[in-house]
Amino acid sequence: MDLRNCSKCGRVFAYVGNEICSRCATSDIDDFKKVKEYLYDNPGATIVEVSEETGVDEKKILRYLRESRIEIREADNLLLDCERCGKPIQSGRFCDRCVTEMHKEFTAAVAPSKSKEELKVKDPGKRDTKMYIADIRKKYK
Repeated sequence: MDLRNCSKCGRVFAYVGNEICSRCATSDIDDFKKVKEYLYDNPGATIVEVSEETGVDEKKILRYLRESRIEIREADNLLLDCERCGKPIQSGRFCDRCVTEMHKEFTAAVAPSKSKEELKVKDPGKRDTKMYIADIRKKYK
């Protein structure tokens, strides 16, 4: 069991994958519910309005946007930029184009490269360099 300090309140807690203790996590969930309910009732609200009406800090609301837990629907209210190309986005960290490009790059980097022998074109009439017992027996009969 790994013990750590909560990154928000500093209390010691048993680490299970989350950087905050259960008390702070519960508080965070409650704040998220407030924001989500307010945005459901007021879909065109700005971050400042949401923060003032719910009492949730603007930085926390921006974090929810970066984590893709909420998203901005109106194109004129975009606050986030893609971390790779700088294009305005509705939620998350990267735009769709950059996500696609990074996926291709990661796939290419992880995919096993073929050796020189595998890349050579094989002659269909030629047998591999394997030993065929039947052929050897025919020679001795």
